[in-house]
Amino acid sequence: MSPQMSANPLGPLARKLMKGVIVVELLGVFGAYALFHKMNNSQEFRNTMNNKFPSVLEVYYQSNEWAGVYGIREQDHEAWSAKQD
Repeated sequence: MSPQMSANPLGPLARKLMKGVIVVELLGVFGAYALFHKMNNSQEFRNTMNNKFPSVLEVYYQSNEWAGVYGIREQDHEAWSAKQD
């Protein structure tokens, strides 16, 4: 075998794929954080999420409750029901 031939011809492809996977995962983590941050700071955005993606909002409420932060769900429901009246 000559020194110019690679012992593992898939090595560069595997590295590129692994870098791609890492980039996609990082984008997912930062995207999830950005979504959480926006929901955490905007009751109006939580209302939009409630109308479009209620399951995502439920995960937000549950994650806060698991962290010991209570009352956000109740405050939201009170504000939204007062807005409808």
